[in-house]
Amino acid sequence: MSTHREVKVLFSEAEIAARVEAIADAIQKADLHNLLVVAVLKGSFMFAADLLRALHRKGMQPQVEFVHLSSYLEGTVSQGHITILKDIESDVSGRDVLLVDDILESGRTLAFAKDLLVARGAHRVLIGVMLEKPGKRAVQVNADFVGFKSPDVFVVGYGMDVAHNYRELPFIGVVS
Repeated sequence: MSTHREVKVLFSEAEIAARVEAIADAIQKADLHNLLVVAVLKGSFMFAADLLRALHRKGMQPQVEFVHLSSYLEGTVSQGHITILKDIESDVSGRDVLLVDDILESGRTLAFAKDLLVARGAHRVLIGVMLEKPGKRAVQVNADFVGFKSPDVFVVGYGMDVAHNYRELPFIGVVS
């Protein structure tokens, strides 16, 4: 059962839409070949869908895969151990891969995913995230494309949740 606490808007629907278009422009200029977009579930699903539509509008035709990794389980703090809950099916050998995630915080999940794809033979692995919390990095990994720098608050909405609630919100906010 979901609770209905108030959520304060941090980044509006319009601000997000503008950033997604800007990220798509930057990706188009990155000269990627045989592009495979790998969306990291569950949090990135809205960002990935919007980004894929924006890339289509730019004339790009990436293939899409999903990987489900977990470092949180039921908590709100990364535990450090990454588990593959659902792996991709495509061969990444020689391909350019764009990992898409909701937030770059500790960096553990994205570093794990990037290393995995490089080990499988990807030509290049780039990272695109909607939010980045630079002060929280536990491992050395950087995003190539960033929607917004986020303050150090727990965010929800636009695919991000707390205990599976608030993912449906069209904006990114903070539960008060």
